[in-house]
Amino acid sequence: MSKAVYPRESVYNLIPKEEVHLQKTQRYMSKFRPTVVLEKKSTKDAMRTMGPAKVEVPTPEKYLKKHSKELKLPEQAQKVVINSYTMRKSAVPARTDNPPMGFQTQRDFIKTATAVPMKPKPTSVDTSKGHKQLLENSGLVPKYIKKKHYGEVPEYLQQRNEEEQRAQEEYDMFVEEQRKQGAMKHLSDEERHIVLEGLKKNWDELHHDYQGLSLVTDNLSKKARRDSLGTAMKQLENDIKLIERFKTIYIPSY
Repeated sequence: MSKAVYPRESVYNLIPKEEVHLQKTQRYMSKFRPTVVLEKKSTKDAMRTMGPAKVEVPTPEKYLKKHSKELKLPEQAQKVVINSYTMRKSAVPARTDNPPMGFQTQRDFIKTATAVPMKPKPTSVDTSKGHKQLLENSGLVPKYIKKKHYGEVPEYLQQRNEEEQRAQEEYDMFVEEQRKQGAMKHLSDEERHIVLEGLKKNWDELHHDYQGLSLVTDNLSKKARRDSLGTAMKQLENDIKLIERFKTIYIPSY
């Protein structure tokens, strides 16, 4: 327990304090401790100086011999050497003997004799150390321009173009119907220019306010203000890009 330390001239030093004596718990002691100590002394003290007391002594017949500690390979079986000069060969067939007949084979000798050897595939060596690859995959042969469908528009692009064209036609039909009903009107070039300049002016004002924000957003109100300005600027940027992209714009007539 830590004791508080006070200055010498403190008033609290005049208050009598009771000394608290802490009683330590008894240390754990195994009941097998004396047995372990005795067993250790009995095994260790006997071999402290001269090693084990009783060691099997080798007999005089088993004395240490030269090269007895070296590893020996297993004995290999003796190789039988056959001398071809001393063996009797089979007898030469006589002139009157008939040759063996009736043997059949599956080999097509005509096909083997008339077969055309396979030509090696053309390769291209591209390094001074002899690295080579197939000429077809090296890019030195006009492979792709000779394909059947080379230069044609892929099917997925044709399908996407058709879908875009169909959507544009549907939109044009809808705009035409709304225009006939008087619900939409065409935005002229002057009005389009005025709207575009107004959007850019609004974006400049929001950007000026955004630049005036503090660098440290240490509370929720500053963070919310920054997020709201960023969202508004993003929306104005999208509107400006949309108006600059399309020349013909229709707006609802109120």
